[in-house]
Amino acid sequence: MPHFTLEYSSNLPIQARDLLLKINASLVESQHFQEIDIKSRAIRLEDVVIGTTPDERAFLHAKLAILTGRSAEVRRQLSERVLVVIQTAQTWPQGLDVQLCVEVLEIDKETYAKAHLAN
Repeated sequence: MPHFTLEYSSNLPIQARDLLLKINASLVESQHFQEIDIKSRAIRLEDVVIGTTPDERAFLHAKLAILTGRSAEVRRQLSERVLVVIQTAQTWPQGLDVQLCVEVLEIDKETYAKAHLAN
């Protein structure tokens, strides 16, 4: 834990692996997670509609799923930390209305199961 998912519209020039590594490093620096426990993935979305106008628009939506038990303040700090990394990770395209957002989801600690198979 945690699980991190990055979804973004295909009209954004994201270097997903590089961005995920930066986010993982920031999560480790938060001292809330062990490095080996962070699982991140990125999903590039081809079929996207934002609003109803044909304007040039794009989005990036990040989901950080963590086990229950952290305060609202810690969850807010984590979402802001991830947002800062995303905002500063690259130069965003000119003339493109880009929406960036981060949400923190809680996974019920009582029902979460995990196995770690290290050979």
